[in-house]
Amino acid sequence: MNAAALLIPKCIWLEKHTESGTYDACDVIVEMENKTFYTAVFVIPSYLNRQMDLSYEVSKSLPDMPPVRYAALETPHVIVSDLNVETIEDTIDNLLALDTFATLFTQVNDEDGDPVTTASQPQVKRATTEVAAVVLTEVLHVEVGP
Repeated sequence: MNAAALLIPKCIWLEKHTESGTYDACDVIVEMENKTFYTAVFVIPSYLNRQMDLSYEVSKSLPDMPPVRYAALETPHVIVSDLNVETIEDTIDNLLALDTFATLFTQVNDEDGDPVTTASQPQVKRATTEVAAVVLTEVLHVEVGP
């Protein structure tokens, strides 16, 4: 059994979108009770359509390249019906119960708070780990006064 499946989330942070309107992707960071942090990207189906439209526009603008709509996702994405807090929390609970959490979330630090070395992470997750480590140290651990 995967070690992440034995953990219980202590806190979940969602990317805050300050602009008005709709958004189709959300970065999520989860802190487990043992002080380990994990990160993943949650998206809704319109995100995939937007990615396909972007690839079509790029391929259309390049000479000798047939225009085609496709989405090639290099990092794991969790596709959900909406980006409501309840949906994301319930999805995380399901992923933990199904023992698939660790395949979609990247561990950012170990139990002592040290960043996870990239040697222990698959090559495709290196950038996500580094970005999440910066967010955790520069944003989430900032104490806010009264």
